[in-house]
Amino acid sequence: MNTFAMKNWEESVVSGTEGAPRVAYAHATLAYSGLIEGESVLDYLLYYAGEGYDGGDTTSPGLERIEGSVDGRKGSFVIKHDTGFDAQGISSAFEIVKDSGTGELAGITGSGTTSGALGEPTMSYTLDYSL
Repeated sequence: MNTFAMKNWEESVVSGTEGAPRVAYAHATLAYSGLIEGESVLDYLLYYAGEGYDGGDTTSPGLERIEGSVDGRKGSFVIKHDTGFDAQGISSAFEIVKDSGTGELAGITGSGTTSGALGEPTMSYTLDYSL
């Protein structure tokens, strides 16, 4: 099973106020297992439609640098997320950023998804890639 766990999440409002439409910046670290083995650093620019942590019908962009291995091949790569979220959970579609692969992952291309419920210890991901 392909999963990831949140190791750290730091978030701050950059525009707007709590309880109203606002933009926040989030910095996180994640641990991956399954097809991807390793850790990552993720930065999001989040939009909240109003009270609470609901993104409404919008998606928020994020960039994530993953370091570790894919199918046993070591290196790193960057993915660009478009993430939707509400009080129940998240879902994301992502693409590997062209020419971001290093080491044995140089030249990696592909895309995937993430999904999960808030409050759960892990969330799932898919990755379709080629080298």
